Amino acid sequence: MELKLEVVGREVIKPASPAPHDCLPLSLFDLSCPAVYVSTIFFFKALPGESSEIISRRLKSSLSETLSSFYPLAGRIDGISISCNDEGAVFTEARTDLPLSDFLKNNLDNTDSLGVFFPQILPGESAETWPLLSIQVSFFGSGSGVVITVAISHKICDAASLLTFVSRWAATAKGESSDVLVTTPQFAGATIYPPPHSSFKSPSMDDLFELRGKCVTNRFVFKSAKIAELKRKAASESVPVPTRVEAIASLIWRCARNASRSNSATPKSTMMTQAMDLRLRIPSNVLSRDSIGNLQSAFFLKEGSESQMEIGKIVAEFRKAKEEVNEMIEENLQGYNTASTITTTTLGQNLLSVMGNFMAELKPDVDLYTMSSWCKKPFYEVDFGWGTPVWIGSASHAIYDNIVYVVLMDSKDGEDVEVWVGLPKQDMYVFVRDQDLLNYAILNPPVLI
Repeated sequence: MELKLEVVGREVIKPASPAPHDCLPLSLFDLSCPAVYVSTIFFFKALPGESSEIISRRLKSSLSETLSSFYPLAGRIDGISISCNDEGAVFTEARTDLPLSDFLKNNLDNTDSLGVFFPQILPGESAETWPLLSIQVSFFGSGSGVVITVAISHKICDAASLLTFVSRWAATAKGESSDVLVTTPQFAGATIYPPPHSSFKSPSMDDLFELRGKCVTNRFVFKSAKIAELKRKAASESVPVPTRVEAIASLIWRCARNASRSNSATPKSTMMTQAMDLRLRIPSNVLSRDSIGNLQSAFFLKEGSESQMEIGKIVAEFRKAKEEVNEMIEENLQGYNTASTITTTTLGQNLLSVMGNFMAELKPDVDLYTMSSWCKKPFYEVDFGWGTPVWIGSASHAIYDNIVYVVLMDSKDGEDVEVWVGLPKQDMYVFVRDQDLLNYAILNPPVLI
């Protein structure tokens, strides 16, 4: 059955208490991020007997409380900083008569069906200015479920930041009491990467995304048994036991390159970049696990137009490049124990060099595949009071249909991996028919609850 979702309300939620600071500087990394929303869609079964009106009121009041701690999210980007003016976050409410189980069973063969859950961006609104946070809460028919979409500007947050915010909001909505719930997390972006000079003009990557044309997104599920099989295929003398992410990302890159090659008159070089969460690599006394910002580094691999891109070789290069960045971070942190001046340390300079080296390689005649792994991040532990999500999806592709990207996420059981892939339309046509990929992955399967 087709989903008909009706928007029944849209309002601005302001923080319950005023912001303690007037402004927050953005970092060079923040400003180089594309002006898009990082977003996640959480699908929950609703508790019987709790009306949508009660749920909506509770979500709005708890959001207002949470924004007091995450006050920059209620602000507006003004040049190279965030004006913490308590302007607020957008809260949209929508309803459908369709039961949640019917939607998940029958409507996921096309990922575009998820676009209705993404909060509408009205004229004059943008991830580059305001709102920095937009929420949509959608109620399914007969009290069968609730969908909460959280979209945060990539100019201020990465995926780990989004998860920290949602987890705190959910705990507040449940009525949990803890000192943590009233503390303000560290907005640490400009403590890792320096803020720019006032005359700085952002080297936006938006233009590079445009070069690939209209993109199509599909979802591929790798079952645990198939992942084990792929890891065996990807093993080599230098990497006898590849990780799930190494094996899957290498296969996706190879198949995407092959698809692009089949549509190109002249074979191109290809690049893959993988984001690395600095919170997992810098001691928590320097950078706390719940810090907010674009707290990432990355490594990248480049293959020439004639490369065979054998899976075991890619995995070995993947591991080597990742370990080089890890070792650089570790060496530069020797004896270091405060985050206050990290931008002026050799680590800060080297992280900037990594970023600069990557930007220098971005050229129109090179196919770029941007990859992120959300595996092992506890998205499936978010609980607003109705239990944990039955499924987590994405809808950014419905708004930004010109971005080539790959995101890996754990499935609910933690054993399988779901991979969201956005490729140029002509490449996706070939990609979804690649038997090398379909030997290991299932295309757009239903979710049964």
